[in-house]
Amino acid sequence: MLILLAAFALVPLLLPALVARLGSRTFLVAAIVPIAAFVHTAWQTPAVLAGDIPFETYTWIPDLAVQVSMRMDVLSWVMSLIVTGVGALVMIYCRWYFAGKTEGLATFSAVLLAFAGAMYGLVLTDDIVVLIMLWEVTSVLSYLLIGFYHRRGASRRAALQALLVTTLGGLVMLIGVVMLVVLYGTTSIATMLETGPIFEGGQAVALDAATVMLLVGALSKSAIFPFHFWLPGAMAAPTPVSAYLHAAAMVKAGIYLIARFAPAFADTDPWRPIVIGLGVFTMLLGGFQALRESDLKRILAFGTVSQLGMLTVVLGYGERNSALAGLALLVGHALFKSALFLVVGVIDRQLSTRDIAELSGVGRQAPTLATFSIIAIASMAGVAPTVGFVAKEAALTSFLEGGTEPAALIPLVGILLGSAVTAAYGIRFVWGAFWTKKDAAGAPLERTEWPDPPIGFLIAPVVLSGLTVVAGVASPVVDSAIAGYADGIPLEEGGKAYYLALWHGWEPALFLSLGSIVLGAMLFWVTQRRALKARILPFTANDVYNLSLRGIARVSVWTTSLTQRGSLPFYVGTIFVVFVAAEATALLAGTEWRIAVDAWQSPAQLLAAPVMILAGFVAIRARKRYTGVVLVSVTGLGMVLLFATSGAPDLALTQILVETVTLIAFALVLRRIPARLGDHNASVLPVVRAVIGIGVGVTMAAIALIATGARVADPVSGPFPDLAYEIGHGKNVVNVTLVDLRGWDTMGELSVLILAATGVASLVFVTNRSDSRVLPSMPTSTGRSRRPLVETADGPRPRSTAPGSTRQAWLVGGLKVKPENRSLLLEVIVRILFHSIIVVSVYLLFAGHNLPGGGFAGGLVAGMALVMRYVAGGRWELGAAAPTDAGRLLGAGMVLALSCAIVPLFFGAAPLTSTYWKAELPLLGEVEFVTSTIFDVGVYLVVIGLVLDVLRSLGAEVDRQTQAQRERVTA
Repeated sequence: MLILLAAFALVPLLLPALVARLGSRTFLVAAIVPIAAFVHTAWQTPAVLAGDIPFETYTWIPDLAVQVSMRMDVLSWVMSLIVTGVGALVMIYCRWYFAGKTEGLATFSAVLLAFAGAMYGLVLTDDIVVLIMLWEVTSVLSYLLIGFYHRRGASRRAALQALLVTTLGGLVMLIGVVMLVVLYGTTSIATMLETGPIFEGGQAVALDAATVMLLVGALSKSAIFPFHFWLPGAMAAPTPVSAYLHAAAMVKAGIYLIARFAPAFADTDPWRPIVIGLGVFTMLLGGFQALRESDLKRILAFGTVSQLGMLTVVLGYGERNSALAGLALLVGHALFKSALFLVVGVIDRQLSTRDIAELSGVGRQAPTLATFSIIAIASMAGVAPTVGFVAKEAALTSFLEGGTEPAALIPLVGILLGSAVTAAYGIRFVWGAFWTKKDAAGAPLERTEWPDPPIGFLIAPVVLSGLTVVAGVASPVVDSAIAGYADGIPLEEGGKAYYLALWHGWEPALFLSLGSIVLGAMLFWVTQRRALKARILPFTANDVYNLSLRGIARVSVWTTSLTQRGSLPFYVGTIFVVFVAAEATALLAGTEWRIAVDAWQSPAQLLAAPVMILAGFVAIRARKRYTGVVLVSVTGLGMVLLFATSGAPDLALTQILVETVTLIAFALVLRRIPARLGDHNASVLPVVRAVIGIGVGVTMAAIALIATGARVADPVSGPFPDLAYEIGHGKNVVNVTLVDLRGWDTMGELSVLILAATGVASLVFVTNRSDSRVLPSMPTSTGRSRRPLVETADGPRPRSTAPGSTRQAWLVGGLKVKPENRSLLLEVIVRILFHSIIVVSVYLLFAGHNLPGGGFAGGLVAGMALVMRYVAGGRWELGAAAPTDAGRLLGAGMVLALSCAIVPLFFGAAPLTSTYWKAELPLLGEVEFVTSTIFDVGVYLVVIGLVLDVLRSLGAEVDRQTQAQRERVTA
């Protein structure tokens, strides 16, 4: 089972490459995985029915006792057969549904198979934490599937609506899951159910709350009122998605969860009122709405909502016979509703319409399709000899045994009324799709011409529909297969165990079932004579959803206008005021202040400190922005001296590089704003600013002083030198800490760097993030030549091809720089030093494990080399120096860092666990390689990508925009 789950995760990665070669036939390849899972599940049938439950587990997070465990009891076995069997047929169906189309198929095929895998894992996992993760995975993947037609506004809105509703329910469910894990002390679902609701007092209240939250997640997933509205909207998806997700898979996830927990939790106080009340209401609401629809797909959608309500009631009732009936209903619903959705897909694909007003006489032209559609509708309405009839009769009998108890009487009446409405919209579906319509005068309407579909297109709906009859005739076999689930639930007091059969005699349930069908036929006749109103109430749940979104948008706008004023001083001032208030309160509330400071530790501090203080005071009085930036940088350079004299060469090296890059970034930004402070917007409230500044300075100084004597325990970094050598196999404690001992911290910092680079780029590249606009067009003849280049009117060329030119080209982009801005001396220096600086950066990268340096410092040095090229030759020279997208460097660096966290898992080690190799190499002697160096390479690439992104954004792109603006003005 674990191997199949891995296949579901990995095979989708290969499908996009196959689509380019095979087109829609790729779905036949994709179907191999669910077919294999179906065969494996069927192979486990003897063991499952004998009670020898197959179980596989892999410990994923030992500290939290989270395991990827797969447990195939009867319920999981049934759900696995549905998920894999229907999934395989839907993928085979997709081969003809998408025939001749290629756009979007690569992503669609991969996502559909991945969704099948997520559902397969969801119904088999025994770990509730893994279940909630797969639960959210299905929500995300369903969003991608529903939004397949992403150019249509309706599809995008429907996908977002489904995602928001199901994710909201999932978040509530997550809280309930956490409470259950805390209460039971385990993540095993089987253990929770075996233990049962044994708590008292406050724990019993907590269990009730967790139960309600669990039900919120299940009901939102299965489109039960008040969450029902997302399912009809999701009909904007391709029909195979509707057939699979909304009939056999995704909506069944909530029903599965209810069926899984009902045996143990049905007797808790909140369970039955919620399940029965909302289930019955949803059953009737969806059924009546289906009678108002004219779109075949929406008829089935609202019908699905109705029958999900019925499944919720029957399976959630928590009694042995109702559980047996509910599981039979679950099987039947997956078969007939998937078949009907696929039938609608055939009609839509052949006729490009699903409107019943535009269809007439299709049944006589497509007798096979009509016949099997009628069989599926008969199963849905509960007509013998289908499985729907068997399950419906079982459900009615189970509630009849409850007598006049409200908990049984309300579901009984609800199911009878719901069955009548089901029969009515089932007849409406057959009439709308296949019957010959008549006009107001009674004359037959013109026949809708029917082009015969490929035979393969009909395989899936015919098989699924035919299985409803097979399961009905073989109901004793079905009973023996699924009774194991029901037998684990207590019977009603005084009741007897029911069994599934096609004939139980002339019992009350039979007459009630027949009566509901007759009532349904009468209801259809009435609705044909007198159309129902489009709405019963003046508003719908969808209206409430849209109103909520508009309300959230208005609150967001109000909050943004209040807090996001576009004023940097306002933002910084708010942060500083909160900082002073919070920290000053903590300081004043302290019981004891201990200060342990020395006047100085080295003479260098006496030199650096006055300079830093003086620079700070002068910066306050600066009238030019660049002057202020340079003076602030003096304080940073002073820190370099302090670090260097305090035994921290790594920090000193990094500090000087960061200060240099920061100064360059400021210089790039300051080009676009007035040079003098106050030229554009005069400073306001100088006294308030001074007070805030003094407050921050005093507070920070107090924190620094008190921190010197506040330590009461040994520092955690004490054993780091030994750990760095023993675990990280390096002598540079700082670097080993960053890439090994505290690698997760560095991983988070890399994410922040990537977000910062993306944010800067998104602000500057307004319409197009592509770097192609700043890359030069290099002459092809210069690519591999080692001969000196000379400057020509056509750009740099080898001397042999331009005999008339004698001026040597030191940089490729030099000619693009205005003559008044060029510096030949600078170009020569950059040409000589660039490659040497790159070599130094690589040296710092690989030497950093034992000597000062590392990926961060090396990346900054390489970034400085790119800065030199840009300063000397402009944006064209930068493009020649780094002819790649900065995003690729950022992504490659993050992938390398993540691989260092993921790869150890495959060897049973913790994430970011490192190892090393020793080898004897000729000339070099003994060489050691530590795998954490790969992490450092990732850091190196991310830092280079960040610097390149800043140069491309604030440098090259700003240059391009300025040039374009100047050209527009002159034009």
